[in-house]
Amino acid sequence: MPPWKVGQISVKLGGLTPAPTAPLSPLGSPPPPNPAFAEIRAAVEARDFARAGELAERALAAGLEHPVVLNLAALKCETEERFDDAVALLERAVALAPDDVAARNALGLCLTRLERYPEALAQFDRVVATAPDFAGAHSARGGALEAIGRLTDAGSAFRRAIALQPDNLGALSGLANLMSRRGAHAEARVMAMQVLAAQPDFPDAVNVLAAADLAEGAAPAAQARLEALIADPRLNAQQRALAQGLLGDVLDAQDKVPEAFTAYAACNMGLWRAYAKSFGGKPGALDFAQAMIARLDEIPTAAWRGAGEPLPSGVKGHVFLLGFWRSGTTLLEQVLASHPDVEALEERDTLATATRAYLSSPDDLHRLAEAGESELTPLREAYWARVRDEGADVRGKVFVDKHPLNTLRLPLIARLFPDAKILFARRDPRDVVLSCYRRRFAMSGPAYQLLTLPGAAGYYDAAMQIAERMAPALAAQTHVVRHEALISDFDRVVGEVCGFLGLGWTDAMREFAARTQDRGIATPSAAQLAGGLSAEGVGQWRRYRQQMAPALPKLAAWVERFGYDAQ
Repeated sequence: MPPWKVGQISVKLGGLTPAPTAPLSPLGSPPPPNPAFAEIRAAVEARDFARAGELAERALAAGLEHPVVLNLAALKCETEERFDDAVALLERAVALAPDDVAARNALGLCLTRLERYPEALAQFDRVVATAPDFAGAHSARGGALEAIGRLTDAGSAFRRAIALQPDNLGALSGLANLMSRRGAHAEARVMAMQVLAAQPDFPDAVNVLAAADLAEGAAPAAQARLEALIADPRLNAQQRALAQGLLGDVLDAQDKVPEAFTAYAACNMGLWRAYAKSFGGKPGALDFAQAMIARLDEIPTAAWRGAGEPLPSGVKGHVFLLGFWRSGTTLLEQVLASHPDVEALEERDTLATATRAYLSSPDDLHRLAEAGESELTPLREAYWARVRDEGADVRGKVFVDKHPLNTLRLPLIARLFPDAKILFARRDPRDVVLSCYRRRFAMSGPAYQLLTLPGAAGYYDAAMQIAERMAPALAAQTHVVRHEALISDFDRVVGEVCGFLGLGWTDAMREFAARTQDRGIATPSAAQLAGGLSAEGVGQWRRYRQQMAPALPKLAAWVERFGYDAQ
């Protein structure tokens, strides 16, 4: 086990910070009178966890089923990277002893390794409710919250862990990473240095320091840190890829374009291989989108024109902000969120229930087009319930639901919310695709498409084709916001958006950058937005023209249609 796995064995077995009211003994509940258990206890007390795991596995085979035995056998599975087997064992342990904090915490950690973050969070919530002084569970809970994009809550969880245990390296590293993502590099550096003083070469902390070096103009120092980290054989595929992607940014800042692209390609190929089992099969997200296009061609435009629906009591307006990743949706959302009459929600799956009902398969589009009000009304209710559950207070506000990939859900939006307004963020397609290729997104089916330039260009093309086919039905309620114009003529463009949404102008929208850190932005744009408006990303594709050659033919038609300079 690599040395940067901060006390993972003791965390899994509950041994880091016992709660006074709920002791977290590594051996959990009282042992049965069994010689095998006594032998296991001796191995645990000797810190020989490898032997304890082997003994636990034998004991299970002999019929000794006890939460501690299951926990230790699961630990052995995890060291062998058999995480699904570990989860199965720990679920049995939790079923036997629902209040066994050690087993439940271990289950949460294994679910985290499988990137089943909502399920992991549910386990950590139970752990901290039972043992509120268990720092390790608060730290792990922070990691799960960060993974699902609840950054403000993640920061609170990390801070709680640090308050309970000031030298909790997992929490310090997690909080440092959050600060780095928000552009608070000086604060992040202090915490990362504290982690590295205790455990040199801890990957996340090295990345935080490299990002701070880069922000402070010390790109060669950042490059040296990252190249040393990447060469470390102990890194797993995701850790190495993250470091390679950041190295690409560092090399790009030094205008070493070919070297930067090589680093980005190494990052993406590492992730492509690591996630091939989960997302590389057929049909993938691009296949799904292309099949949607074929179905939309079979359905008349009139089918998407709804009769209208009342807003929930007290809601002044309803807006979907969409486009494509890296098209400027986050900037526009932050600007609008600065308006006192706006409540904005960033990239939450508010349409999840409707998607399951009418967009699980492209063939569902025919059923959606024909659905009656008795079928659609419960889905609208589920949508607004999800909005409330995500913490949005829409009373007396214009509600802005921002999710770039809701472009692929425009048929749902058209049927469910025919009166909702749509803000469509548009940016030079070449800059969009290059930026998608260079950024590191939380992995999903759509994000997997972005790991190759042809895949990213293909997915962008499919999303724009869906938008184009839905445009006749939605044109009257759609306003396109050109990202480059927003950067160059902020007041005019934002004023037009306000007029479209029925909002008055307020100078507070010019101050959006000052509020960025408070809102806990989960997208890769967070650190950039903290610095305010910047034209730095405009036309970046030209620097990578040679490297982008595989994607340019697919994008050419959209470049022309949207009125961008072909050169």
